[in-house]
Formats: sequence, C-alpha cells, structure tokens
Amino acid sequence: MTGRIFAALAAAALVLGSAAQAAPTHITFVTDWKAQAEHGGFYEALATGLYAKAGLDVKIMEGGPAVNVPQLLAGGAADFGIGSNGFIPLNMVREGVPVRAVMAVFQKDPQVLITHPRNDVKSLAQMKGKPIMIADASTVAFWPWLKAKYGFSDSQICKYTFNLAPFLVAHKAIQEGYLTSEPYTVEKEGHFKPQVFLLADNGYPGYANMVLVPQKWIDRNPKAVQAFVNATAAGWKAYLYGNPAPANALIKRDNPEMTDGLIAQAIGKLKSYKLMGAPNGIGEMTDARWKTFFDTMASEGLYPKTLDYKKAYTLKFLPKK
Repeated sequence: MTGRIFAALAAAALVLGSAAQAAPTHITFVTDWKAQAEHGGFYEALATGLYAKAGLDVKIMEGGPAVNVPQLLAGGAADFGIGSNGFIPLNMVREGVPVRAVMAVFQKDPQVLITHPRNDVKSLAQMKGKPIMIADASTVAFWPWLKAKYGFSDSQICKYTFNLAPFLVAHKAIQEGYLTSEPYTVEKEGHFKPQVFLLADNGYPGYANMVLVPQKWIDRNPKAVQAFVNATAAGWKAYLYGNPAPANALIKRDNPEMTDGLIAQAIGKLKSYKLMGAPNGIGEMTDARWKTFFDTMASEGLYPKTLDYKKAYTLKFLPKK
C-alpha cells in the first residue's frame, strides 16, 4: 500500500512539475498610442494565438497621449514596449537606461508633411522659408534633419496642437502628420485630397514602430524575447497579407473611435508605401542603417558624437525566416 501511495505521489509531483515548466511567460506590452492599424500585427499575434503557441501570455497595454513608454519600461510597469522612432532608444542610452530595440516593424518612418493642393509646393525643398506646423517633440526629431538637408530654419515653426482645424481653413498651411492618419482625416473632414510628402521617401533614415526590451530580459530570458519577436513578425505578415479581422476586432474593442474605413485605408497605405519592407523581411534592422541615423542626428548636435549608440539596439533577435 505504501508503495502505491508513494508511486501516486511521485506521479502527481511529475504532473505538477511538467505543468509548472509549461507555464507561459507573461509579458505586458505597451503601445505608443491608442489601438490602431499601426499596431495590427501585435493584435493579430494575440488574437490568433501566435503568442500563446510561442509559450507567451501577452497582455497589450494601450498607449495614448498620457502614456510614456520609456518611463513605463524604466520603472518596470511594462515589460516590452513600442519605440515610435529611433530617437526613443537613443535617448534612453543617453540617460543610461538599459533598453534596446530588438526589431523594427516599420522600415520607413511614416512621418509626413502635408499641404493643400498648390502649385508652388511640389517637393520638400520648396517648403523652405514657409510656415510649417509641427509639434514640440518634432523640434528635436525630424526637424533637425529637414534643417540639415533642405536649409529649413526655426523661424518657420508654427505650433501644431494635433487639431486639424487651423490647417483645414488655411490654404497655404503646411503641417506634420502620420501617413496613415492625418491625410485620411483631412480628406474626410476637409473634402479635398492633400499633398503628402513622406520624409522616408526623401532620405529620412530612421526606423519606426520598434519593439523595445529591457536589458534584464535579454540577459535573463532571451528565449522569451526571441519568441516574442518571431510571433510578432508572423502576426504582422498575417495581418497584412492574410485575414486582419481578428486583430481589428481587438483594436476596435480597445479603441472604439477606430472605424473600418480608417483601419482599411491604413492597411492599404502600409502596403502601398512599403512601410514594412518585404513580407519576409518584417522586423529587419542593420548596423548600417542605425549608424546613418545616429551620424545624421549627432552631426546636428542632438547627441554627443561619443555616445555608444550601439547600446540602443541589438541584431541578436531578428526574426527567424
């Protein structure tokens, strides 16, 4: 009898041990804005079980105007997060915060300048000397690049408060925007098609929509980091080239302001402007691209040239093809 009891206890312990080993790794992933198509691949990986199949229990924390991704990562309130552009991880390096970009979802930054239809502005170069509405954060982001490449000056800056009304009523206005957002809203509300100038198609070198991971995760659980990257890349491929409905349902649940029309046009632009690069290259980064970005911004005084910019990213976890 004692032998049977011992055997039963041993079997139970084995089952419990196996269950513990199989427990998924929990990851809280914070986005950089309210749920939208620009986050579609993450939601797709969640909705279709790609994260779960990779042994991950992922919770997506919706961002917004009051959500500070670097602060949440630095303080441990979120595990992974989105870096909207290359300045985010570089700024963290400058501040001594050990967080790295492990993949770049967008090979092109979706930052645009938009105008009303007009004959005197058909290129970025022709905007020199003209008033341009940009947000405060942009003065230390893409604006220095425009100054360096096209001779723009700070005297052109007008404050952009994320209210489209001033742009809609001023036919000579120029303002910043996001490829997948403001142009569509302008067309719907202003009843005209704006001219759209994608900075990336004019040489702006930065990545966007990057996955940021604290160094402690990279050191302690690299398997989970790799699993997240691989599942995310698969999620984006499914979202763009498969059935986006599962992700869209979650996006609209988290952000009821999202409409089917807004989501559909955003997906269309992600593909037509090739923001993701090749379907099998989603998430790619290279040392050369990062060096170009850093050198450009350091030359404009945004970073000391001695900054160890390579601490801003790692190529160790690029998606497995």
